[in-house]
Amino acid sequence: MTNTTINSLGTTHLDKTFYDRQLLESARTRFVHAKFGQMRPIPRNSGKRVEFRRWNLFDAAEARQALEEGVTPSGQALSQSNVEALVSQYGAYVEVSDLLDMTGYDQVIAESAELLGEQLGTVVEWVTRDAMNAGNNVQRAGGKSSRSALTADDKLTVEEIRKAVRTLKRAKARPFCEEERKPHFVCICSPDATFDLQNDALWQDVAKYSNAEQIYSGEIGRLFGVVFVESTEAKIFRQSVLNKVAAATTNSASFSLKNAPTEAEAAYLSKAGNPLCIGDGSYTIDSFDAATNTVTLAESASLAAGAIVYSEDAGSVDATTKAAMDVHSTLIFGKDAYGVVDVAGSGALQIIIKPHGSAGTQDPLDQRATVGAKVAAYTAAILNDLWILRIEHAVSA
Repeated sequence: MTNTTINSLGTTHLDKTFYDRQLLESARTRFVHAKFGQMRPIPRNSGKRVEFRRWNLFDAAEARQALEEGVTPSGQALSQSNVEALVSQYGAYVEVSDLLDMTGYDQVIAESAELLGEQLGTVVEWVTRDAMNAGNNVQRAGGKSSRSALTADDKLTVEEIRKAVRTLKRAKARPFCEEERKPHFVCICSPDATFDLQNDALWQDVAKYSNAEQIYSGEIGRLFGVVFVESTEAKIFRQSVLNKVAAATTNSASFSLKNAPTEAEAAYLSKAGNPLCIGDGSYTIDSFDAATNTVTLAESASLAAGAIVYSEDAGSVDATTKAAMDVHSTLIFGKDAYGVVDVAGSGALQIIIKPHGSAGTQDPLDQRATVGAKVAAYTAAILNDLWILRIEHAVSA
């Protein structure tokens, strides 16, 4: 029986601009964190590092000296702070069979481009979000001194927003000053965080703005010179490890986990130097063997079978179960607080279509085509740690 393959190579290439545009538009719908950073284009043939720059403020003390009559003072020199970051690639693809091709290949490409755009848009969001949350400028609700001290009562309040604004103003963070908008800082928060804020009488909804202004996509309100933009991808700090000791040990540095570790557990346990709690004791991780689920501590210990193994990298820990409360992150920042690669730039976000037959002997019956998408090079980095503040807090159940 002769197999017939529809050759859509020509139409696919003619429509590539359309698919590229659809991919980019779908990706952009996911951007919240990536939207407000200083954009830096991707230079070709310039290595894997991208440079972000910001102008340094002049020292007011240097201009405080009174001028001498008829004497021209020395000029000031402009200076910049540079931050370099290493770019990475991200990508995914789907296979399209020849049978599906014969039922409407172009429609499949369009739908695949949209799905891949949403997927990679979320990946770009996560990369940007994690970079923004890596800063050291932290405010914890309720005045708590550590993340593990946060309890369910330490929710995001208007008072916490006011404190954050005061901190940014003291640091002389530059507000966003888009045309026809009042100067403002931007806050990215989760739906759970805004749920708590909106219980406050001082909250001002977008619908109650005193005058018409252009609003950001996803903008939900404004308070004390801060524009709030909601994101379902806002950072949540969750407990990395919650497991048990498989078998009792006596004066041994190594023990086995009772349950197969999750991806988060394996990542945490694989980092030497991380603290780890077992039962009522505190230890330090030396190494982790993923093949045998064996943890090696920096010191010997005698452990009981079934003893709870847990980390204290989230909120308050339940005294019985040792499960920790999730901690939400709300980011408030000024202009040029962080930088991102311009994903809309040439070659940054690409659609890649391999038609049936393009694989040669790897696909002898021309049965498979692929639709892929790639972020060719992307990174994000904080440019001024004092201009981006992270509020860590609990949320209502």
